Amino acid sequence: MNVIVVGTGYVGLVTGACLASKGNRVICVDKDQIKLDKLKDGVLPIYEPGLDVVVHDAVAAGHLSFANRLSQALTDLPPPAHDDQRTLIFIAVGTPQGEDGSADLKYVQAVAREIGQELKQPAIVINKSTVPVGTADVVKGEIAWQLFQRKTFIDFEVASNPEFLKEGAALDDFFNPDRIVVGTESPAARTQLSALYEPFVSRPEQLMIVGVKEAELIKYASNAMLATRISFMNEIANVCDRFGIDVEQVRGGVGADSRIGPAFLKPGCGYGGSCFPKDVQALVRIAQSVGVEPFVLNAVEARNKKQKQHMFQNIAVRLGNNLHGRQFAVWGLAFKPETDDMREASSIELIRALVGAGAKVVAHDPVAGEMAGTVFADLIHDGQLRIANDAMDALEGADALALVTEWGEYKAADFAAVKASLKQPLVFDGRNHLPMTDLKALGFEYVGVGRR
Repeated sequence: MNVIVVGTGYVGLVTGACLASKGNRVICVDKDQIKLDKLKDGVLPIYEPGLDVVVHDAVAAGHLSFANRLSQALTDLPPPAHDDQRTLIFIAVGTPQGEDGSADLKYVQAVAREIGQELKQPAIVINKSTVPVGTADVVKGEIAWQLFQRKTFIDFEVASNPEFLKEGAALDDFFNPDRIVVGTESPAARTQLSALYEPFVSRPEQLMIVGVKEAELIKYASNAMLATRISFMNEIANVCDRFGIDVEQVRGGVGADSRIGPAFLKPGCGYGGSCFPKDVQALVRIAQSVGVEPFVLNAVEARNKKQKQHMFQNIAVRLGNNLHGRQFAVWGLAFKPETDDMREASSIELIRALVGAGAKVVAHDPVAGEMAGTVFADLIHDGQLRIANDAMDALEGADALALVTEWGEYKAADFAAVKASLKQPLVFDGRNHLPMTDLKALGFEYVGVGRR
């Protein structure tokens, strides 16, 4: 099939490359020519395990290419393989958070406007971006208005196809999805999108055809539910702290219930990333816009904000609020392992709090070091933060170690060597990731989240 993906960010590039890997003719469109030039040279703008290989193979096979204008992509596509096939145009641009917490649709609307101005053949326009309920109607209206301005009629449909990609596991999620949600009222769109995703579906129930507005809400509701589970278990962990009991045993018992399950019940120092914080706040605004007061969602967000302060509070209890002359090693900067994404990362809150209390920080992350150079440019410039190239290097002379991101290599560290590098054997584990029993046997003082 002929596929155009507008946007080469995380969602757009993964979508384009994976669809191209199945033999579809895919053109990814982005106005950033520097990014496109790097992509053509095999340099990806994001870190995602295995994606570079999929992109390289798709480009080499002639199934994936890049353009800096939608008009160019529409011109470069060959005629459809079948007369009844329409060009598929995925909108995969960002929906940044507005000042009031709602999703800002300016980029989505700009793409819709351009589609209306440039469309020359029948098409199905698919919202892949995470968008509020009713966005498909906005996109359809914008395209229709531009066609009217051109005094032309071209048949098109607008569908919703939200993404459910976990950063660090995006390829597996795309090739082996839990579900593929397609929102449409159009038989033509239903038929063609079902055929597009047929190679990725092993069970009929994986492909869910629903209404357009239902599809738009499913994405927000899914992320909000996962965020709710995390905030709930973080709250339980704080109760465990007060009673001196082990949250890991509690969550094991809770997760063993078949009605609940263990997923997303791991306590920690707060969730981050590009989805959960933004989507919870956007869903709050969506609910309020129709007169529903989102008590649960407000509590989820409030607990997460509080939880991001948890590690610093533990440090302050142990070492005091005045940390002048202290140095801390921080392991992990990305919001979760297997990504370099630092959006809303808990490391940001912790490091800035430590520096604000007078401490110096040496931090390490296996892949997010370059990103951290941008996020913490001011602290690095002032000499308050150094990004280490090696995890052990970050420890030398530190008063304590704080783990924020649960990378596998940290759990496998030589903790006898860790102890020798630290001024005192003190560890604050913000993810309950390190082997507590082993550390205590080595003489460490271990402070986790809800661990006795």
